[in-house]
Amino acid sequence: MATRLGLGLPQMQQYALGKDVPDVARAAERIGYESLWVFERALFAEPATQGLYGIEGMAWPDEYRTTADPLVTLTLAAAATERARLGSSVLVAPLHVPFQLAKALASLDAASGGRVIAGFGTGWSLDEYAASGVRPFEERGAVLDEVIEVCRKVWGPDPVVHDGPLSRIASAVVGPKPARPIPIMLAAGNRRAWRRLVDHADGWLPVNTGKPEVVADEWRRLRELAEERGRTEPIRTVLRVNSYRLPRAQEDTGRLHKATVEETVDDLIAHAQLGFEEIMVDVQGLARDAEELKDIAAEVYEKARAAGV
Repeated sequence: MATRLGLGLPQMQQYALGKDVPDVARAAERIGYESLWVFERALFAEPATQGLYGIEGMAWPDEYRTTADPLVTLTLAAAATERARLGSSVLVAPLHVPFQLAKALASLDAASGGRVIAGFGTGWSLDEYAASGVRPFEERGAVLDEVIEVCRKVWGPDPVVHDGPLSRIASAVVGPKPARPIPIMLAAGNRRAWRRLVDHADGWLPVNTGKPEVVADEWRRLRELAEERGRTEPIRTVLRVNSYRLPRAQEDTGRLHKATVEETVDDLIAHAQLGFEEIMVDVQGLARDAEELKDIAAEVYEKARAAGV
């Protein structure tokens, strides 16, 4: 079976949100992409308290100066498409009130006919947490735990009852309900996060590091942990391949570099061999506008499929 392919939607400053998101979403579905994805960047800190991804001295890409809200972007894409699944890789869950996030995702799933994939992470930006975190950065893991718990309850049968540090629901009817159970997938890169994933989530959102053997080792260790903890349900996987990469050794260590289309396709080929069921590619950073983004998306898709991905 061929690996499913997804495409990152245009959210950055070079795109016109209302026009370009529906346009690119429709084109992606025509090309053959089976899913559409968003990420979350709440703000562009200037000057930043820390470097990108928490790496000292790493500059934030200038395109991040404007990054459209992920749920608004997915809603625009949902209205313009019929089949493509709608995912977040990732939505920084602790920047959101759990109950309101759960209700928004349920509404989007109901409106789209059951196409939402809730991809959550804890983020890394101290500036984003200072602006909108519901609790301090140090409590991000506990907040994510409650987000997952509240989502499961809000999406489940009424009456909804929850008593937690952030949300208290004595007994309520909460609708609309999702069209089907929304899968929760987590970006997880250490044993503590893997335990959360194994015990409470449906799938994993690994990220391309440029070294397939590293991702393969993490995937092996995650499956071993699932076996240790008695999980019998398969772990779903959607690998993210970014156009932005960490610097190569010989390059300026303070800035990301952009992969070429050829490098991106090579990454797709290499990672497809690891057995991931789906790979999403975000190439919006390579394009100047939506027309170029559609052309790049088509080229990546055609070359990947021609190579057997």
